[in-house]
Amino acid sequence: MTTHEQGQAKRSHADWLLFVVGFVLFSALGFWGTPALLYAEKPQPFQFSHKVHMEQVSEGCKSCHSFREDGSFTGIPSMDKCKECHSDSPQGDTPEEKIFVEQYLNKNKPVDWRVYAKQPPCVFFSHAAHTENAGLDCAKCHGDHGKSESLRPYQYNRLTGYSRDIWGWNILGLGGPPKRMKMDSCADCHRENGVRDACFVCHK
Repeated sequence: MTTHEQGQAKRSHADWLLFVVGFVLFSALGFWGTPALLYAEKPQPFQFSHKVHMEQVSEGCKSCHSFREDGSFTGIPSMDKCKECHSDSPQGDTPEEKIFVEQYLNKNKPVDWRVYAKQPPCVFFSHAAHTENAGLDCAKCHGDHGKSESLRPYQYNRLTGYSRDIWGWNILGLGGPPKRMKMDSCADCHRENGVRDACFVCHK
């Protein structure tokens, strides 16, 4: 092998090494930097302890997150629901309780909670069909929310406006509920339990 050929071989090995190192570094930077660029964060109006409330109600989640007579889900509890237990004076000495009473309860103003699991408008989801008929526990999709003593910040996609909980917290979109609430997770659950997964079941 000539000196020229040896030099080319050395450069070839160095070029490949540089390529591999660069690829690994930029891939790592992408995995770390993409979520920071793609997602923005908003705080909830004030802190809320599900744990404290769950210890004082008799029917668990259903005590506040109830169903109407027609079986539809009422969603975020209304002020009327809160007033069943809360009066016009704070029941505790926490700053959160004071904010709730003075800024919302006394003004009969709904709390503008940011909903982690809010789906796009084209998605129809019946909570009654899953919890009342199928007997699924709320934690199956929402995780142990009832045991939380505080609310995590709400993160949303800067491009779509949807909660990060929909796409999922894994940058590759892997996993299922409660870390991810995409259509394929729902379809997998339907197939596993022998439930129809035709498009019109969830898209109206």
